[in-house]
Amino acid sequence: MIGMFDSGLGGLSVWRQLVRALPHESVLYLADQGYCPYGGRSQDEIIARSEVITDYLLAQGATLLLIACNTATSAAVRHLRAKHPALPIVGMEPAIKPAVQATQSGRVGVLATRATLAGSKFRELAEQFREHAQIVSQPGDGFVELVESGDLASQQARDTVGRALAPLLAAGVDHVVLGCTHYPFLAPLLRELLPAQIDLIDPSDAVVRQTARLLDQHQLAAPADAVAQYRFASTGDTASMQTFMQQILGRSDVVEYLPLPG
Repeated sequence: MIGMFDSGLGGLSVWRQLVRALPHESVLYLADQGYCPYGGRSQDEIIARSEVITDYLLAQGATLLLIACNTATSAAVRHLRAKHPALPIVGMEPAIKPAVQATQSGRVGVLATRATLAGSKFRELAEQFREHAQIVSQPGDGFVELVESGDLASQQARDTVGRALAPLLAAGVDHVVLGCTHYPFLAPLLRELLPAQIDLIDPSDAVVRQTARLLDQHQLAAPADAVAQYRFASTGDTASMQTFMQQILGRSDVVEYLPLPG
């Protein structure tokens, strides 16, 4: 079973891609809504939450961990890999490489949380490509809150997204990398507000491919005739998660309430 977690609902954008590509794999998805958003929390707080959540997912039978959260990956993935050296772990990182390879203007934008942009993992990744393109980073302030509330198209959402895009447009970027798993749910609005020649890049497909590789490498892949089981849990508002899943994913799963210790 694959154990997934995110600060909230954003990782469901990865879950959606995962179950399409790997329909026989069972998945337990945990939304840490009681502590969402992670973007304004300290690295120590995020590591502590990631530890508690990982321990829970392992106790439930997870054999592979997918950190469907850029902020948690940036803060905690090295710590978790050191603590669980035998556990296959897949994390998120902004897809800067394909954007740099495709740019014509030599300027690439990255939208992410402030915590992700301030983390050493992002700085190291961006540094690898600074000789090849200008990396223009921009925090998506308010984006996570919009998605968590299911507000993907209101005037408030348009204003919030427009403010974040303005510096990227002024810098002349021709690709915008989505560096938070919440942000793909705002992709229709982003595409509406961006000029047609600017491409959006979502790293979910690459993450799903890496998950498949690790399942095969560790001989953990489900049999081709397996019937996948999906579970969803939240440390916060289960009703909002169920509503979001019904409206956005077309699913009517029951979301378990999980009061993990803080």
